[in-house]
Amino acid sequence: MKKQIIVISSLIMLIAIGLIAFSLPDTNRVPATVVIPENAVEVAPGVFDLGTATVDGKVLQGYMFVKYKEDFTHKPNHQGGGGTGTSTCFAFLSQGAKWKTTEPYVLDTTNSDGMNSTFVDSVTVTSLDGWDLQVAFEVFGNKDASNVVYGADTAAPDNKNEIFFGDIADPGAIAVTTVWGIFSGPPFQRELVEFDAVFDDVDFTWGDATVNPSVMDYQNIATHEFGHGAGMGHPSDSCTEETMYRFASAGETKKRTLNQGDIDGIKKLYK
Repeated sequence: MKKQIIVISSLIMLIAIGLIAFSLPDTNRVPATVVIPENAVEVAPGVFDLGTATVDGKVLQGYMFVKYKEDFTHKPNHQGGGGTGTSTCFAFLSQGAKWKTTEPYVLDTTNSDGMNSTFVDSVTVTSLDGWDLQVAFEVFGNKDASNVVYGADTAAPDNKNEIFFGDIADPGAIAVTTVWGIFSGPPFQRELVEFDAVFDDVDFTWGDATVNPSVMDYQNIATHEFGHGAGMGHPSDSCTEETMYRFASAGETKKRTLNQGDIDGIKKLYK
């Protein structure tokens, strides 16, 4: 009887240790690396045409959007990027290109910056809701906890909207979002079919900038990246207060919430 109690106690202890280890951030992990493909064509500053892929009989176009650190590079007089429909302070990936159905997303909260899963989960939902709450249509669905992240899709979509932390090879790149969809033809036939967002935690440290102003604020950048996932492009470089402005810096939090141009844009796209 004593031997059974000892064995059971040992098993409970091992399970507890395993759960603790699983919940801690893995600071020694090797993040997935995202590379801008050699065949990608830069069609606007920080916006790359990935080419086409045929999926289920549909010819889909892919784009990659690169979010750069504010002081890394700046090409002046930029008049909007990654699409048509440019207004004073918003731009679409393509007029009419939006989600026709609400789909779930897959999230890997693993990071090298000490952010726990609960924090990453919560901030991700808040950032997605920043766009969802502006329109009647539910743009983003719920987290699919039964699926796993494989990486950003730069050659063809894999029918998963993936969000994760990794290594972006392009210098100065804070985050990258790839978006696949139909961006040509009659506007009513255009649509989005997939997005993947990756946050570079090799060159940048992530967290809550209201607590530590030296970090890259996850909510600030995530809200921008999910704007691409919803169908928004980069506005003119004069629109520095917009969430979709193409640069960011450590400690910045003002783009956690949408500015008027962002709101006008998403409402117009999903009217």
